[in-house]
This record gives sequence, structure tokens and C-alpha cells, in this order.
Amino acid sequence: MTRFATPDRRILLLSVLVQLALALPFGHSYDQRIFMATGYLVGNGHNPYSAQNLIPVFHHADFNSISSVGYPPPWPLVLGILYRGAHAVSHDLLVYNLAIKLPVIAANVALAYLVAAILSNLGVRPAVARKAWVFMLFNPLLLYFGAAWGQIDSIVALFSLAALALLYAKRSTSSAGMLALAVCFKPTALPVLAVALYSLASTSFRQALRYLAVFVAAALVLCVAPFLVLGWSPAPILERWNGHFIMSGSMSPMTVVRLFRDPLLMQQGRWWLLGLAWLPALVVGIVALRRGDGGFEDLLKKSLALTLVFFLTRTWLAEPNVILVLPMALILTSMGRLDRRALTALWVLPLAFTVFNASPLQLLWVAFPDAMESALTVAGRYGDTTLVIRAALVIAWQVAGWWIVVSCLRRDPVPVNVGGSVQEGLAT
Repeated sequence: MTRFATPDRRILLLSVLVQLALALPFGHSYDQRIFMATGYLVGNGHNPYSAQNLIPVFHHADFNSISSVGYPPPWPLVLGILYRGAHAVSHDLLVYNLAIKLPVIAANVALAYLVAAILSNLGVRPAVARKAWVFMLFNPLLLYFGAAWGQIDSIVALFSLAALALLYAKRSTSSAGMLALAVCFKPTALPVLAVALYSLASTSFRQALRYLAVFVAAALVLCVAPFLVLGWSPAPILERWNGHFIMSGSMSPMTVVRLFRDPLLMQQGRWWLLGLAWLPALVVGIVALRRGDGGFEDLLKKSLALTLVFFLTRTWLAEPNVILVLPMALILTSMGRLDRRALTALWVLPLAFTVFNASPLQLLWVAFPDAMESALTVAGRYGDTTLVIRAALVIAWQVAGWWIVVSCLRRDPVPVNVGGSVQEGLAT
């Protein structure tokens, strides 16, 4: 693959140091607590999907009857390894907190290099590829939701983008396995599977079936094998099989609904079926796909469009989930195929939303729990005002998101000159 430019090691080092500085003292009060508990359970041979009282382990009142992890086995397995290498040795929450962030920081850096390498191999000027590299290393969305918050969406984005690159390089088997790994870390990458199958079926239905078979086989190994090998009972999961569908709020339209009606009350009866609205929406999105030229840019546009359709029609969309589409949008913007305002909206709106969602205050949980409680109490006095602001930001997110979807699905405009050919493929 073509090298995009000689990277400045000082810039890389500065990015890593900034991420480490954010990773050590901060961590989301819910997610990080679940991750820590999951690591202990896996590291000591327990079922991570069965909640336990872990106060005697962590000597912290917030570990009393915590909820179980809601992620497939690959991430809990990683957490188990991190627990054995960090907390089991140091018995320090800050050290454990930092250890959990290390895979995320590594993914942030790798994602920056992958984006730059892809742009270089698509014929974009080295200066443009380098600018994208710096953008990924210091983008506030990645720094905040990844290094500070501790969410793993950059890992999912890295595997998903790598899967698309492998698919374009005609390495379908490797692509299917990589995409299965992405989905098994977090199922938010599922729309990318639809794009891969659609693209392959356009030329060979047999290749699409082979891709699907490899994907399913890899997913079964990653998600089912741990239950069999480690003796985990799937009963807690089966009892709450629709748990992800009844969730509502955050950056989803349900925050707007909350202005008029409590979404929690809508979980009664059959209202929870709204949580499945993304299914028919994705079907419509797939039908709306146009047969493209089979190039990498075409794969990116379709993946960005379908992933956004999925996000925009869910009843729950966590702010960190947006990381998945950020590198796709950045590559398209760098190639002149997407309006720069669209890229800006993709990362600015989630950050603005999370501020008024009091998330920055919840990041104080690890090092400053008392300060977090006091700050959240004060913030709670302005709940009605912040709800209105969040609803307005959700509306802006919906407008921007559907604008990007339409831009990706319509016929290609004339590309903006980025100083090089865009015909050179990733297979070179």
C-alpha cells in the first residue's frame, strides 16, 4: 500500500499522551462500572451476563447489584484479560480504568493510520491524507467518547472500515471475518453487512452467499463458542431478549417525544415494537441503493447511508455510536464526495448533545465521585431546560442525518479536485 506521508512522531506522541491523560482519571459512571464488573466476572470464571454484588471486590458502593453487560462475548473476554493484568495485580480502580481504555486508544490511533492509508491509495494528495490523519488523532469526538468516556465504538469502526477495504481488495473471506468481529464487538455495524452482500450480489449471487456463510460461521464462533467452552448460561440473555428494543432516548427521536409523553410508559403493551422501526427502514434503504461502479467510494457511501438510516430510526442512539460513521464521512469529504458541513455536523451535534445530557459530569465517577454527585444534583435543577435543548439538537441531528443519507444515495456529483486521481484502488 502507498504510504500517505512520513508521519510526525511528535504529533502521534502528543495524541497518545492526551488520550492517556484523559483515560486515567475519567470514565462514564455507568459504562465503566459495567466494564469493570464484567472484567472481574470473566477473569474469575463467572458468567458476565449474570449480575452480582461486587462491593466486596471493588470496595465501592456503586457495585451493589449492578446490571449485567449488554455486549456480545468478545469485549467481555477482552475485559477479563485486562482485569487479570491490571486490577488483580494493582487492586487500584484508576489503574484498572486506564487498562480498559488501552484497546480503545490503540483503535483510535490505528483508525487514523487506516483512514490516511486508504486516502493515499485512492490517489488523494499526501497533504490531504495527512490532514485526515491529524483530524482522527485529535478529533474531540474520539478523544471524549473513547479515551475519556471509555466506549469501544472506535474498535467497531476500525474493524468495519478494514472489512470494507478487504472487500474492495477482493479478499472476501478475510472481509467477512473482520466484519463479523466488528459486529460481535457491537452490533451497530450490521448495516455494513447489508452493503457487502448487496455489492457482491450485484455481480455474483454465489459470492454473496459465500460471504454470508463465512460471516455467520465467524459470528457463531465469536458469540456462541464462549458460552459452550466457558460454561456460561444464556438464560439471563434469553429472559431479556428484547432489552435493546425497549430502550429509548438519548439522541433518538424519543427524546423529542419525551417533551409530550414519558417514553418509559410507552414500553407497556406493544409500544416497545417501535424499537424495531429500524428493520423496515433498513429494508427501504437497501431498496433505495443504486447499483454503483463497485469502487471503494461506492462501498463507503452505501455504508454511510445505511448505517445512518439505522441510527436515525432507532429508539435509542447513544452518542458514542456516531464514531462508526465518522471515518467513512471523513474519507468521502477528503475526496470531495461529501459536503464538509455534513462531516462537521456528524461530530459537533453529538458532542453538543452530550454536554446537555450531563455526560461530562458522569465522567467524574472514577476519580471524583463526590464532585459528580454534587454536580449532577445542581444540573438536575435545570432538567426541563436541558430537555428542550436536547430535543432541539435531536431535530438538528435528524435533519443533518437524512441530508447525508440523501446525498449518499443520489447520483454522484462531479468530485471536488483533491489533487490526484481517485481511480487507483486499494488493491495496489
